[in-house]
Amino acid sequence: MIDTKYFFKGFKSIKGVGSPAIALAASFVAIGALLKSLGFTVEESIFSTFLTYALPGSLVMAESMLVGASLINIFLAVWLVNARLYPMTVALMPLLIHENQPRWKYYLSCHFIAVSSWLIMKNNYEVIEKKNRIDFWIGIGTATWSVAILATIVGYIASDFLNKDILIGLAIINPIYFTCMMLSAMKTIQITLSVTLGAIIGPIFYFLSPEWCILFGGFFAGTIAFFIGEKNGK
Repeated sequence: MIDTKYFFKGFKSIKGVGSPAIALAASFVAIGALLKSLGFTVEESIFSTFLTYALPGSLVMAESMLVGASLINIFLAVWLVNARLYPMTVALMPLLIHENQPRWKYYLSCHFIAVSSWLIMKNNYEVIEKKNRIDFWIGIGTATWSVAILATIVGYIASDFLNKDILIGLAIINPIYFTCMMLSAMKTIQITLSVTLGAIIGPIFYFLSPEWCILFGGFFAGTIAFFIGEKNGK
């Protein structure tokens, strides 16, 4: 069973002015409004966020539907854009796994991997005893997931009062917040180089291939930073 003490401790950890949940909520307000403009019912919009509350995946799904893509193409596009969650999962799971906890908790917890919840956990895991971290993490995930669903509903209802510029601003708050958090965490040569090189290489690749610039920029910047960090033992 889930330890309710640590579950609710994790659930309440999303509170605060600087919480990533605020940026998450703002972005999903935009998602709710976008889904309504695509003809989704409020139930379908809620179900969409219920299944995946990773912002880029939701945006890609909506954009693919807008251009009339097939179901298999939408699936592949969302799957590929959410591939960034794999390394986040690999980085997080060793912090959570404990021999006394059942496997079903870890399978359940994978659904909650997102930038916002990941950041909250990475900032708090050290103060939580390892055997209790999975319950703490499930609390965080449940809270951020609930925020995303509620924000989708708010965006759906308020869509008539939100113009295009406001929606674009809301949608990019989450990636801007994550970038700021990465900058504040630049304590190792690998993180510092990956962010710095990404900012330099990304625009260069844009002129070579606008469609692939983010993927190539991130891949090469991260790879170079990783090997330089390994060589220097940092």
